[in-house]
Amino acid sequence: MHLDPDMQAALQVFILESQELLQDMETALQSIFEQDDYADSVNAIFRAAHTIKGSAGLFGLDAIVAFTHVVESALDNIRSGALPVSSALIAILLPCRDHIEDLVSHYTQEESSDDSQLSKRSASLIGQLQPYLLIAPASKVIAEPEYPTAEKTTSPPTQSGNWHISLRFGIDSFRNGMDPVSFIYYLKKLGEIVSLTSVTEALIIAQDFDPESCYLGFEIDLKTNASKAELESTFEFVREDSLIHILPPDSSFKDYLNLIQALPEDDMFLGEILMHSGLITQRELEAGLRQQQNQDDSDTDNQPLGAILVDQQAVPRPLVDAALEKQKQNREQKTRETQSIRVDAERLDNLIDLVGELIIACASANVCAAEIKHERLIEANAEVGALVEQVRDSALQLRMVPIGATFSRFQRVVREISSELGKDIVLVIEGGDTEVDKSVVEKIGDPLTHLVRNAMDHGIETAEIRRQAGKPVQGTLKLNAYHDSGNLVIEVSDDGGGLRRDKILAKAIERGLIAANANLTEQEIYNLIFEPGFSTAEQLSNLSGRGVGMDVVKRNITALRGTIEIQSTAGIGTQLKIYLPLTLAIIEGFQVKVSDAYLIIPLNRILECVAKPEAKQSHFMDLRGEILPLIDLQTLFTLPPSAANRQNVVVVEYAGQKCGLIVDALLGEFQTVIKPLGDFFAHLVGVGGSTILGNGEIALILDIAGLMALQAENSHNALTPST
Repeated sequence: MHLDPDMQAALQVFILESQELLQDMETALQSIFEQDDYADSVNAIFRAAHTIKGSAGLFGLDAIVAFTHVVESALDNIRSGALPVSSALIAILLPCRDHIEDLVSHYTQEESSDDSQLSKRSASLIGQLQPYLLIAPASKVIAEPEYPTAEKTTSPPTQSGNWHISLRFGIDSFRNGMDPVSFIYYLKKLGEIVSLTSVTEALIIAQDFDPESCYLGFEIDLKTNASKAELESTFEFVREDSLIHILPPDSSFKDYLNLIQALPEDDMFLGEILMHSGLITQRELEAGLRQQQNQDDSDTDNQPLGAILVDQQAVPRPLVDAALEKQKQNREQKTRETQSIRVDAERLDNLIDLVGELIIACASANVCAAEIKHERLIEANAEVGALVEQVRDSALQLRMVPIGATFSRFQRVVREISSELGKDIVLVIEGGDTEVDKSVVEKIGDPLTHLVRNAMDHGIETAEIRRQAGKPVQGTLKLNAYHDSGNLVIEVSDDGGGLRRDKILAKAIERGLIAANANLTEQEIYNLIFEPGFSTAEQLSNLSGRGVGMDVVKRNITALRGTIEIQSTAGIGTQLKIYLPLTLAIIEGFQVKVSDAYLIIPLNRILECVAKPEAKQSHFMDLRGEILPLIDLQTLFTLPPSAANRQNVVVVEYAGQKCGLIVDALLGEFQTVIKPLGDFFAHLVGVGGSTILGNGEIALILDIAGLMALQAENSHNALTPST
């Protein structure tokens, strides 16, 4: 596809918007059964398909237009009430949504490859949709709307039809050569007259009766495919001296409300909305505008256009109100759009990098100001530092997105896998509005997929086993997210059978991972499932059993500077907690000094700082009656002996466990720009990265989880490679 630069830029916007609309479509499809009234979800799905189809037409993407039009037709049958929402229908619409995504991806490439497979897929899906397309609209009975009409009391309730026509022929119709009955016969050519009532209140007493005058009127319900403009043209020759009102009947009143809501999100005037909905014609709109103009030229109180059209009986009041509400929604949407812009993710990454360099530069300026002891410069640097901190927070906030979109994608995964496994499993999502850095969201998808699949295959039992255990037949899988002490916590939990400690131990001993007489804590036993190739499955399946996956989960989470914790109760279920940093770029740190080395401790891991007791024992201390294990960082990093007269202990916590880090000096909080150490140092345990200080020196960022793992193993040697 060869486009000029302007159209190419517009095409990229179309791709981005289509991806967002398709995500909204999937979310609505997945959640449609969770609502008592799914009309809003159906309308959202329809609008997404309709918008993609319309935008694709601008670029000549005919394959997208043709396929989406068929999907739109099926959705229209749902909106009209002719087709109920069913699991079978959703099971077809989901692959249709995926196919639209494939079409967008394929036909928006610079050089499209062979599209024969896509064409076959389109034909196959359209074939599956055929039973849902050949359905006649269902008849609906809706309460009659209250709209003003002088002859309402003489009109019977409408049973069916597309239009209600209220006619009052002019007194001179006969004299002008017009036969009112001929108009009725002509209407029969346009459709079926469902009901016709003669209105005779215009008749006068016998002595005043004029045989050349017309006193006839009719109330007609007409079932036809003709538009309002076509019906109005029928009465072209009698319009000037007759009263003619063409209104939507009771049976389709709600359909017109839905039609108004389904209009594009354009900033239209009230008259345009009513015309696009087929509720008024151009002539009726012009008549209303003329009357409004006449009001402006006179001293009378002005009526809005909607009230004028109601008074003229061109359209019922409820439909005018619906059009006004639609106009308000469109304008609010337009306002929101003008308040937000799309920014390329790469530009945001560059901004974060520049903010990081700015923080380092500010730290350097602070050091220089302190060395020359210039008070005004120190004060100015403090003000700049505060502003830089605000810029940092604002820049990081730009990258924050709700994790709910990631969670929602698993609704489909759970539905498909539970069907494959023959299990009844429901997914419960909590904390979907919890925000996290976009880069974290992008990288957490694969680990979560492994955990969800593993929980469904290994964790949740079959219906028969659950029934025997007195559990509900339907298993529950839960995804939850929340912030805790500056971290993102993601919980994946199930109400299955839980992890079997004895089985895990036996398998680990069999494989030589641990000694037969090893004394492991419960958490250490559970952590064995993250060993490469470890599996307790008795037979292989398409989902699991080969020991591939959980080690990848651990590796991916560790790469994000995160940790994973397991809690499990036999017969009750299992919960995996993933702790991740909110951002991968900049953190709040606490700077300390050990011997001649500067170290950074993540501030969210610190509980308190206390003076180290003078006791010779350096492996633990008494912290207000609690035994606190200590880690001597000088010994751990093989640093030169310290010249400090008095040492301090920084008390840190991870996964509910505490320990103390022995340091020589506490230097205070420090905005830490994380710099990777590189592949050469990737094997180091206890170090999570590095940063540049204001004086130009390098400081290591401590990994508290890794340090506590070393402490638990009683390893006080130099840093050792991780296994």
